[in-house]
Amino acid sequence: MMRIKVVNPNSTASMTALIGDCARAVAGPGVTVDAVNPPHGPASIESHADDAYAVPGLLQEIVDGEAAGYDGYVIACFGDPGLKAARELARGPVVGIAEAGMRTAAYLGRGFSVVTTLARTVGHAHDLAEEYGVARQCLGIHACEIPVLALETDPQARAKILRACEEALALDGSDAIVLGCAGMADLCHDLSAELGVSVIDGVAAATTTVEMLVRLRLRTGKLGEFAPHTRYQDA
Repeated sequence: MMRIKVVNPNSTASMTALIGDCARAVAGPGVTVDAVNPPHGPASIESHADDAYAVPGLLQEIVDGEAAGYDGYVIACFGDPGLKAARELARGPVVGIAEAGMRTAAYLGRGFSVVTTLARTVGHAHDLAEEYGVARQCLGIHACEIPVLALETDPQARAKILRACEEALALDGSDAIVLGCAGMADLCHDLSAELGVSVIDGVAAATTTVEMLVRLRLRTGKLGEFAPHTRYQDA
């Protein structure tokens, strides 16, 4: 039995439930997926400040997961907050949804587009594409100007996301779309059918990546930068 803990770094339980459903839908036989969020912290992550405030709760979920014996972790926010610190704390693999989504899309053609929530997050997404080695394949990052929590409440949210995807494909000439928010996770299959291209949900991509790494008995290297710090070994 494999156990994967999916951590939504924001504190909105309804979004965590959606994320958990999407992660469990792609998990293989014998894999248990638990989706959690910190009890405190920002309700959504839409800025560098939100990102920073979310990290302590996220890392506590990793520490608690280690005590509970989880095999691997998904960080379910497209900014991949706290990813390096989480890898330092965890024995098993930790994968962020932006990294998994972009790297998955890079397998599928010459290039991909990202469709995300707010324009203020576009610069950080560009930075992540550069860090993950897929900047050349990332042909454009497009914001639909929907706040994260409005993904659940705005009746026009899906239509706005679809329109942004159509514009991205036309402008970028891309072969795939990466959805740039965990709150969009449930839209990928319907959008893919309408657009005629692969639409990647980072939650699903990260969950299956963690599962693959665990099955291959692979984990973050612990001899150098990601070695456990003595300050936190008994956390």
